[in-house]
Amino acid sequence: MPPLSMELRERIILAYEKGNTSIRKVAEQFHVSKTTVHDLIVLKRTTGQLMPKPPSGGKPSRLMGTEAQVIAMVGKHPDYTLSEYCELWLERTGIDMSESTMCTFLKRLKLTRKKN
Repeated sequence: MPPLSMELRERIILAYEKGNTSIRKVAEQFHVSKTTVHDLIVLKRTTGQLMPKPPSGGKPSRLMGTEAQVIAMVGKHPDYTLSEYCELWLERTGIDMSESTMCTFLKRLKLTRKKN
C-alpha cells in the first residue's frame, strides 16, 4: 500500500492534538487503524516531522552476483524446467534454491524459458 498523503497525516495529528479525543476515535474518524494513528503520533514526537520513511527495497536475491553463471546455465540447458534449474544449481553450488526465487531471477535477467 502507498503511504498516507501528507495532508491526511497532518489532519490526523491536528485532530489528535486538539484534545478531547482518543486514538481510537481519531482512527475511526479518518478510517485508518489505531496503529497508524499511534505511529504518526510517535513519529511526530520523535522527529518533529510526518514524512513517510523511504521504501526499504526488500531483501536482495540470493543469486545476485551470479548472473553470468545463471546465464551460462540457461544457455547450456534452455529446455530445463524451473525444478531442473534448481536441482542443477544445487549440484553446482550446494545452495538450495526455491523455484519461485529462480523464476524471479530469470525474469529479472529477461531470460525466457520457452520450451521446444
